[in-house]
Amino acid sequence: MMTNPIKVRLTGADDELLKGAAAVAEQLDVELTGDGGIEIMVVHAEGPLEASLADGAGVIRYDRKIHFFRAFGLWVQSYRSRSGQSFRQIEQPKFDSNGVMIDASRGAVPTVESIRRTLRMMAVMGLNTLMLYTEDTFAIEEYPYFGYMRGRYTQEELKLCDDYADQFGIEIIPCIQTLAHLTEALKWNYAGGIRDTEDILLVGSEETYTFIERMIRAASAPFRSRKIHIGMDEAHRLGLGKYLERHGYRQRFDIMNEHLQRVVGIAESMGLAPMIWSDMYFRLGSKTGGYYDLEAEIPDQVISGMPQKLQFVYWDYYHEDPSFYRAFIRKHKAFGSTPVFAGGIWTWNGIVPNYGKTWVTTNAALGACKTEGVREVFATMWGDNGAETSFFSGLAGLQLFAEHGYADEVDQAALGERFGFCTGGRIEDFLALSGFDETLGIAPGNPYESNPSKFLLWQDVLIGLYDDNVKGLPMSGHYSQLANTMKQAAERNGDWNRLFEFYEQLACVLSGKSELGIRLKAAYDQGDKDTLLQINGELENLLEGASDLRKLHRSNWHTENKPFGWEAIDIRYGGVLARLDTARQRIGDYAAGVIPALEELEAERLYYDAPWVMSKGTLGRGRYDRIVTAGVFSG
Repeated sequence: MMTNPIKVRLTGADDELLKGAAAVAEQLDVELTGDGGIEIMVVHAEGPLEASLADGAGVIRYDRKIHFFRAFGLWVQSYRSRSGQSFRQIEQPKFDSNGVMIDASRGAVPTVESIRRTLRMMAVMGLNTLMLYTEDTFAIEEYPYFGYMRGRYTQEELKLCDDYADQFGIEIIPCIQTLAHLTEALKWNYAGGIRDTEDILLVGSEETYTFIERMIRAASAPFRSRKIHIGMDEAHRLGLGKYLERHGYRQRFDIMNEHLQRVVGIAESMGLAPMIWSDMYFRLGSKTGGYYDLEAEIPDQVISGMPQKLQFVYWDYYHEDPSFYRAFIRKHKAFGSTPVFAGGIWTWNGIVPNYGKTWVTTNAALGACKTEGVREVFATMWGDNGAETSFFSGLAGLQLFAEHGYADEVDQAALGERFGFCTGGRIEDFLALSGFDETLGIAPGNPYESNPSKFLLWQDVLIGLYDDNVKGLPMSGHYSQLANTMKQAAERNGDWNRLFEFYEQLACVLSGKSELGIRLKAAYDQGDKDTLLQINGELENLLEGASDLRKLHRSNWHTENKPFGWEAIDIRYGGVLARLDTARQRIGDYAAGVIPALEELEAERLYYDAPWVMSKGTLGRGRYDRIVTAGVFSG
């Protein structure tokens, strides 16, 4: 709802620009008029974009359509911040394409309206690429079990998104998988003839290529773009399942190239220009099987066997040194083309974004991209392990990518102002979300991806697999203070208040739960039944708090996403509530003498020692199934 809109008249703008401008007008608190208001002359010309005001008249100069919307936003922002005084802003775009990949496969499938909202913010930020990562969450008519009960998009829904994006000059590029990462798609009986391993397609089978042809056709049909991302990453067991039984062992470089040639041929026959993740070639060329091995050697005959017009996407969310990115970009150039770069907004490690990791890696990576002449970049927003984190919570990272797209170096103060203007949120509050995982015991910026907010929420109070990792740290006090921070954030972020209300409640629950298992164990070891009964009383409040948290999370999920996928998160909350109830019953029985001991509390607490838990600068991290039990969770 507009409060004090600026009345403007866009002269020289064609109908497409006016249509897009009308779509973002309310967001910008602008009223477009046919006459009257401030005249802004719109000029389409090569060169940098411009937003200026002189003698009461405005100018917007743009080259590509997306630059008009960036400049339109800059014009309105400058007009308001300078109280109508003259200004002139000129920006030179640093990239030909810049945008985001949203994961719509790991649990959450954003609604069409969520995509539209994202597109409006992207337009004002000046981002012109959106990828929807859909492993099996799009419909293929010939395969009714493909994406069954997973919230798959219909062709009509995807076309609605594409039509909406086009008015801003934003290209939606389908992003699918044509080799690995297909566990959910291949679990049904229809896939018996195309399955090599549980997540990899059977290379060389004609049935497989019929399936891929139909998949590519269905994925690309709703979109104007002739680009398509066909995946092909992390096929670690390529050729080692049913393929091995049929053909014996073969060099995996050869298998990869043969499959790639077939799939690229299918895409090109439909007039599509494919791109793939580059990691498999580097892994196969590495003696250790690592992606980021600077000593990896890819034979010349392998490179010559790669499809000539294929784009390679270099993904890297980890390194902090610009020199590493520069070196690896050059290794990609040895393939005969400049790669596309994919960075990461760390939304996938837990329940909050890791902004410390996002900031340091993005600044290093995009600086290197500019130095090395990389012209196409995008940010990935993965939703690993259930998509517990709202992708909207990562908007500050998206703004960082946007500002890198129009400046040699990003000014942090200007970034914050732009974020407030483009999203309506306060950047300091979004960045404060990192506090859920940046506790005492964590290295500054959380470089080792620790996720205590996740494991402390889901772990069992009687089993306490991570209790020894946090023992002696004031976790309860940390989360109590963070709850106050989130409470303030929930009062000053407009439409995002609902997001911070959830995080306020999360902090409250973690304050009550984070040290509870440690206190239970100590009281039990001391034979202090009075303290055990006191803690048992606290469980009642914790049950109520966890139930309220679930309801807030559920409300946010259904505001942003299709309902499919929530059932998994609902079950996780159900597990917390059930185990708290069981703990209350078990402690009560022990205190009353009904049972002689609590075997769960008899057991010694050990440090959670696993390959992904480092001993310095981290408290550990884990997936849900490894957090809740040391036993067999499924299977």
